[in-house]
Amino acid sequence: MPRGLFVTGTDTGVGKSVVSAALLLRYRGTRTLRYWKPIQTGIESDDDTAAVARLAQCTDEEILDGGVRLPRPVSPHLAARRSGHAIDVDRLLGTFRREDRSPRWIVEGAGGVLVPINDHDVMADLMVRLDLPVVVVARTALGTINHTLLTLEALRQRALTVAGVVMVGTQDADACDAIAQYGHVTILGQMPVFAPLTAGALATWAPQLDTAGRLREFLP
Repeated sequence: MPRGLFVTGTDTGVGKSVVSAALLLRYRGTRTLRYWKPIQTGIESDDDTAAVARLAQCTDEEILDGGVRLPRPVSPHLAARRSGHAIDVDRLLGTFRREDRSPRWIVEGAGGVLVPINDHDVMADLMVRLDLPVVVVARTALGTINHTLLTLEALRQRALTVAGVVMVGTQDADACDAIAQYGHVTILGQMPVFAPLTAGALATWAPQLDTAGRLREFLP
């Protein structure tokens, strides 16, 4: 089985790629890490793999760029359908299984936990197959408590381990406290929205992620 973390979000555009890059920066040097985004839609305008490679200043060896790459910034099942085919999860995982198992992996999902992949599977089904502890990325905005608690509930219903939550946006101590209390989860950090978003700015902030070192147990 692979070892590492799966980065998901309460929604699309919450900052999963930036958090993934921050995780690489935070734990690089203590462990051999690699990054993989299994499914990317809207590839004509967004390339999260390239963004993570740039922000974390990755070598080619730290990036696995295989997987499903589809045009149109919509749900994976719709992007695949409009491209004339369906996403085969077994085939997708076959790409991953051919890779070296010794690195610790940072795997980034597309959209949220219940976004459909095909007519039968949602993103959580892929997460179950990979069986990696999950880092949830949530934005500090109105509604985030509900969205985050719903995400945590969906993960735990599938017996997935929740490694913690990263909040992105203006710091909101009350929201963090509520999510920690009602979600029985660790808040791993509060990441600002970087303006501009640069490799240097993220590298400066990255040591503030998981200052207690909780994630070390999931990156043995």
